[in-house]
Amino acid sequence: QVQLAESGGGLVQPGGSLRLSCAPAGGTSSSCSAGWFRQAPGKEREFVAALRRGTGTTPLADSVKGRFSISRDTSKNTVYLQMNSLKPEDTGVYYCATTSRCLIISSMRSGNQYENWGQGTQVTVSS
Repeated sequence: QVQLAESGGGLVQPGGSLRLSCAPAGGTSSSCSAGWFRQAPGKEREFVAALRRGTGTTPLADSVKGRFSISRDTSKNTVYLQMNSLKPEDTGVYYCATTSRCLIISSMRSGNQYENWGQGTQVTVSS
């Protein structure tokens, strides 16, 4: 397994923006598929966004469409989650996940398809 390191979380006011980053802790591993998931207090973990090498399709949760986007910088081996127009309901711990497998789109939303996970980064949206 590959240990991932997330960064970029913090406290932001409603309507603000944050960009989360995710990279292998050792800096050398690459993956085909990557996803972001989040878990709010007292709730189950939920899918946020995903991408896969070789396709421009980036599935997004309905709750974040039009506000969040996922991207990858292959030169830095880093996956990003750009979050705009943040709402209090976006509050939670955000986790990055990757797999060496090139997942089909219908599988990219499922957390059990990813074997590598980060420790999570806290995002709090509050005034």
